[in-house]
Amino acid sequence: MKAILAASAIALTISALTGCAGGTSPLQSQSPPQAAGIAAPAAPAVKAASAFNPFRDESDAPAAYREIITNPTIAEVMQQGPLPEMSLGRPDAPVTIIKYASLTCPYCRKFQLETFPELKREYIDTGKVRFILREFPIGFQSGAATIALRCAPPAQYFTLYEKFLRNHSSWVSQQVRRDPIFKIVRSSGLTRQAFDACYEDKALIANLNTIKDRGRTLGIIGTPNFFINGKLKKRVLTMRDIHKLVAEALAKPVVSAQNR
Repeated sequence: MKAILAASAIALTISALTGCAGGTSPLQSQSPPQAAGIAAPAAPAVKAASAFNPFRDESDAPAAYREIITNPTIAEVMQQGPLPEMSLGRPDAPVTIIKYASLTCPYCRKFQLETFPELKREYIDTGKVRFILREFPIGFQSGAATIALRCAPPAQYFTLYEKFLRNHSSWVSQQVRRDPIFKIVRSSGLTRQAFDACYEDKALIANLNTIKDRGRTLGIIGTPNFFINGKLKKRVLTMRDIHKLVAEALAKPVVSAQNR
């Protein structure tokens, strides 16, 4: 069933002030995800980033109406966007975990550094889980970094993703600062000329916006949010959570690839 959510001007104002997405706070009592409605001000010195706004917050649009799929099917969750899915693990693994993430999100960083290594070792490397990472940038600096991440060689995607999270202190800011972002991605072989050209690639930015907007349609309200075989979990997951959720998913009948 699909529900149409209309955000009034008052609700939008509250959303902007409280950092809520669609007027609903994504913060949890423990390990809250990054609020999806917070957008850092664009730096006027960077014309390309501010003029062609990467990852605008649609909740700030006047008369914003957002279609939310309240109970998406696995097929709807697995619907691929306009860019290749960035994934690890066997394509036919019995369990699929999708993580929606923002590069500036401290809780995404916590998950990556504390939980992901064990998840990879125990489930991804053993063929039990396919792990998909989908972009849900929050704030203009996160958007700028996401553009660079997608411009770098795809084989370097997950290496650079971890490097961005591990080195938050060197590049995360309230304003768009491209130089520290370039210092992260240049290790992939991306030249400065190619890096600067990425921010003029309107098709790339539009496609990344589509991925984020699709996430909102599926009910994503902040980062990190996860789908495990189509079931949405709006919180940071621990390995204890993953053990339980993967066991539950494996205990259910296998869904055919056609329906996934």
